[in-house]
Amino acid sequence: MPKQVDHRERREAIARALWRVVDASGVQRLSLREVAKEAGMSHGQLQHYFASRQELLTFAMDFAAEQTAARVAAGLADLGADPHPRDVLRLVLVEMLPLHADSRVTSRMNAAYVLEALHDEGIRARTRAGMAAGRAQVEELVRGAIADGRIAGTGHRRRRRTDCSR
Repeated sequence: MPKQVDHRERREAIARALWRVVDASGVQRLSLREVAKEAGMSHGQLQHYFASRQELLTFAMDFAAEQTAARVAAGLADLGADPHPRDVLRLVLVEMLPLHADSRVTSRMNAAYVLEALHDEGIRARTRAGMAAGRAQVEELVRGAIADGRIAGTGHRRRRRTDCSR
């Protein structure tokens, strides 16, 4: 009986190989052949899962976003039932910073994706949409917190320092 291959699992393993290539060598070595080599497969085997560099890069970015969302969801669960919006915002923003191995890879992948967007309209459109969605989520969180009275609105101004001890 032939061995059953989990295609999603194989695609994720290939995406992780792409992350390692980008992490170790940057975008300049990002080729299907280099990723296939890192994944321990032939170029032809890789093309069975991804027909193009763009398709592979897009899947790898989507997979990175899924992994980030899972880490954020776990962090939100740790915050409890009704976390303060500042804690939620801090969690989301800290996850975006390259402070641990997973977020460093995601950060490098984002940079690679943005560089690809310079030369590919499809990736450029996805990048714009993703950035707009991220901004909308943060804005919704802040607006909701203002409406609930949990944080001050934009009418709130910082007090100016009046002493000369700056």
